[in-house]
Amino acid sequence: MTLPRVLFLKHMQAMANSFCSTFMISLALLVLVFGIGNANASLSTNFYYSSCPKLFDTVKCTVESAISKEARMGASLLRLFFHDCFVNGCDGSVLLDDTSSLSGEKNAAPNRNSARGFEVIDKIKSAVEHVCPGVVSCADILAIAARDSVVKLGGPTWDVKLGRRDSHTASLSAANNGIPPPTSNLNQLISRFNALGLSTKDMVALSGGHTIGQARCTSFRARIYNESNIDTSFARSRQSTCPRASGSGDNNLAPLDLTTPTFFDNHYFSNLIQKKGLLHSDQQLFNGGSTDSIVQAYINNPSSFFSDFATAMIKMGDITPLTGSKGEIRKNCRRVN
Repeated sequence: MTLPRVLFLKHMQAMANSFCSTFMISLALLVLVFGIGNANASLSTNFYYSSCPKLFDTVKCTVESAISKEARMGASLLRLFFHDCFVNGCDGSVLLDDTSSLSGEKNAAPNRNSARGFEVIDKIKSAVEHVCPGVVSCADILAIAARDSVVKLGGPTWDVKLGRRDSHTASLSAANNGIPPPTSNLNQLISRFNALGLSTKDMVALSGGHTIGQARCTSFRARIYNESNIDTSFARSRQSTCPRASGSGDNNLAPLDLTTPTFFDNHYFSNLIQKKGLLHSDQQLFNGGSTDSIVQAYINNPSSFFSDFATAMIKMGDITPLTGSKGEIRKNCRRVN
């Protein structure tokens, strides 16, 4: 073999090696960019586009059926998502039942005898498993169900970001300490929301979710008997079903929005100006503080409230989700695999 031909072959081999190296580097970059097998993969609105194309229709059908049977269920599903995200992120931990080795969040003070809708999530999970088994997390199902509940009751829609995975555990103590209680003052509310990356405006907008749903007597008894920044006729009407004595009528319910309790609108904020906020934490949003102007803006411009609520829901859904190789896809939302 002549020298020039040897040099030519070596040159071609070098080019081939260079091509392989470049290809492998490019593949590695693609893995990083698209999050293939990456534990830090980000959420995406089209996460299940190929793996579960019937997901949204399946969730929507079950949610709408449940709300048609009981309008309050929409508020319950929205509240479940809030209580999930505020405890170690949006990871489906609130859905876990207690076991001999796990003290879950269902019996934490903010959830005990009040968190509900778990059976609906079970039904959604079962329906989703039928169309795409082992693909969709319970955490993502909860996020979609919250959005669909709001829309069904007349509220705004938004593109739900997906790709969360389910936690292997839950935290009773974190639920007791992380979810703002109805006794919170304005500074406490702002501080807790800010700690999770949510602004003061986000906090007021998300509080507007109280335009639907009901609260137990134990949550507002102190306000209707002891506070002065409350409309007297409103207080008396609530006292008729919530006796002063603790233990009497504790589970009796009252609407958080006395005007349109099963319709998602901005009347919740109008009630606050009239001093008819049911919870102490509700009335704190309009009590001579820094959030008064936001409340007034949402009364004057309902579309602004809808827009800010949708934005805040997306931001709340971004609170420390488990993605990539972290967590799991539960087969049953009530227990780890």
